[in-house]
Amino acid sequence: MLIRVQNEDFDVSALTRDLVGQRRDIGAVVSFTGRVRDRSEAQNLRALELEHYPAMTEKALREIAEQARARWAIDDLAIVHRVGRLEVGDNIVAVVTVSAHRRDAFEACEFLMDYLKTRAPFWKKEITTDGETWVEAKSSDDAAAERWQDAD
Repeated sequence: MLIRVQNEDFDVSALTRDLVGQRRDIGAVVSFTGRVRDRSEAQNLRALELEHYPAMTEKALREIAEQARARWAIDDLAIVHRVGRLEVGDNIVAVVTVSAHRRDAFEACEFLMDYLKTRAPFWKKEITTDGETWVEAKSSDDAAAERWQDAD
């Protein structure tokens, strides 16, 4: 299991190679990469600034990852989340899950992203052409995460 919070960019192909290696029992690799879009809800976006409290963030990411491992038959996973100033087009987050079967890999990856959006302690500020604004949680993100609780 690989979990990193970093300022530097990442390479999803390298993450995948690290997880799979020479294994022949991996039948599914699912990855998600989140990137900075050029617009927020209503304004032109120039950049994002992501802040976190390192000890708390890393602990929360590990707990989320352990929940996914307990719930699905995944062989390994990676979560890499960037912090600091990110420009439009930059990578923000990568989640990679590997498993013998696709359903476990897909569902675990989706669960991890839904939980990262709602339960990981990151604070996001949007820098737009009109100024700076701290981003509030979206009800659609909360609803996406809640569906996993209903499946318990």
